[in-house]
Amino acid sequence: MDIINILPDSVANQIAAGEVVDRPAGAVKELLENAMDAGATQIDLVVKDAGRTLIQVVDNGSGMSDSDARVCFERHATSKIHRADDLFAIHTMGFRGEALASIAAIAQVELRTRLHDNELGTTVVIEGSHIVSQQPTACPTGTSLSVKNLFFNVPARRNFLKKDSVELSHIEEVFRRVSLIHYDLGFTFTCNGKTLYDLKAGTLLQRIAGLYGNAYKERMYAVEEETDLVKIRGFVSRPEFSRRTRGEQYLFVNGRYIKHPALSAAVEKAYGDLLPDHCYPSYFIGLKVDPSRIDVNIHPTKTEVKFVDEHALFAILRSAVKRSLGQFSLATELSFDTPEEFNIAPAPKDYMPPQPKISYNPGYNPFRASGSQTRMKLEKPDYPEFPESDVVSQSQPKPEKIQPATNTCFQVQNRYIVTPLSSGLAVIDQQRAHERVLYDRLRSSQPSAASSQTLLFPVQCMFSAADAEMLGELLPDLKQYGFEIASLNQTTFVVTATPADLKDADLQPMLEQLLCDYKGSTMQKFNDRNKSLCTSLARQMAVKAGTVLEQEQMQQLVADLFACPMADTSPSGKKIITIVKPEELLK
Repeated sequence: MDIINILPDSVANQIAAGEVVDRPAGAVKELLENAMDAGATQIDLVVKDAGRTLIQVVDNGSGMSDSDARVCFERHATSKIHRADDLFAIHTMGFRGEALASIAAIAQVELRTRLHDNELGTTVVIEGSHIVSQQPTACPTGTSLSVKNLFFNVPARRNFLKKDSVELSHIEEVFRRVSLIHYDLGFTFTCNGKTLYDLKAGTLLQRIAGLYGNAYKERMYAVEEETDLVKIRGFVSRPEFSRRTRGEQYLFVNGRYIKHPALSAAVEKAYGDLLPDHCYPSYFIGLKVDPSRIDVNIHPTKTEVKFVDEHALFAILRSAVKRSLGQFSLATELSFDTPEEFNIAPAPKDYMPPQPKISYNPGYNPFRASGSQTRMKLEKPDYPEFPESDVVSQSQPKPEKIQPATNTCFQVQNRYIVTPLSSGLAVIDQQRAHERVLYDRLRSSQPSAASSQTLLFPVQCMFSAADAEMLGELLPDLKQYGFEIASLNQTTFVVTATPADLKDADLQPMLEQLLCDYKGSTMQKFNDRNKSLCTSLARQMAVKAGTVLEQEQMQQLVADLFACPMADTSPSGKKIITIVKPEELLK
């Protein structure tokens, strides 16, 4: 009995969709890449309900003929590959010919397209791989493709989608990846009727600022290198603007976003010791390599690539970034303006400065004493006389005077606080301890008005459209922790007050990190919004390792810590206290 069957195209397309379109962001990626391959100069992305209800991409590209508009939904239909050798000379984005067929298998799709030379275009409607209709229509030149009710016929996959905030963050990340490297194109991104991004064609630095805020213009160093093997253009962040996550790290090869651990390590190694512990740089770097020297066809989403010259690329990239860091960091510290005090008027013509004159006693002999007797006299320093016992008593206390006291503290390496206990010595990580104290204080109750400090000069902070929208949603929560933040426009906020525990903070990067931490927490299936904000705020407000503390500060921190219900563990679950027992001290 035969048991092997040939799958119908509709089923095969659904299987392919699982590889290419595993979530709404996958469909967005494919549609944006198709629009770029069509030669568009303006691409508009519209989504509703994080892509569940609608994903629409509109471009002003070349458009398609009536026959192409229908054939493009067939599996392996592509305009970029004609023979196997073409796989090793790919200059376009999409080339597999599976995207539209896969999307049409799991959604209701409407395609409207028109060639520039035609008066009428065509509309194709497909549901679950079945063509419902195709007819002439009046439409703008280019292509508009609408994907409605994604996974409508695959309920199991639809049920595995996460909440809208998570799916939207994935779509936003795809949009950033595509729009970053294609900064010569215009992009818009509209979600549920609200425009999150409106990006004009320009330079890479302008595109970075458009996506992440104008503050990034002052945080970046340019990286440029050109060899026979590779051409490198991009930007890396200044070391002082490093982040605790690797979120803003983008590598592109021939206009395509990639993930490559070795090249990512090359960038980070170029920083050496310039970065604080557990902090990472931001970078936006594009590489141009001979397509025959890379293989982009090893993963369905084409984000993983192989290089023939991987070791050489590693060395070149690291060298380019390292040189950029050295060159620009040095340039910012040097001033080539001549100080006014050195603006000395030139001397008159034929002026000859006088020779210096020295007066001395030719009969002076420093070794002569008591007339003709000559000797070297060593004078005893004029130090006050101290008994030896008194000197010792000032340098260290006598053993019999040492008294155990619970409020006695001292610092080790400006990182740990050591205080005696009845059971031995407690070695306390001062940063983690302060995080625990602040976290419990933020979580315990509604902070009073006294927990805020009004700023003498309000601070303006600018964010990307998406981050600004998220910050707007968090303003009520931040207000209860002591912040006073008001929106000036779509992307700018003004901060007039901060929590009293927040000392001398640079508010722009602090709020950016807060949003970054919050976005990371929303990716978890079960996340506590209040806990996420409190953890991030406590970490940023806490006293850092390396800070010198006065005796009173150490005593207060220890007292506050021991009053916490979970004094031995930080909010992130790390150990705070280590007890050194008396028998260990004896050893």
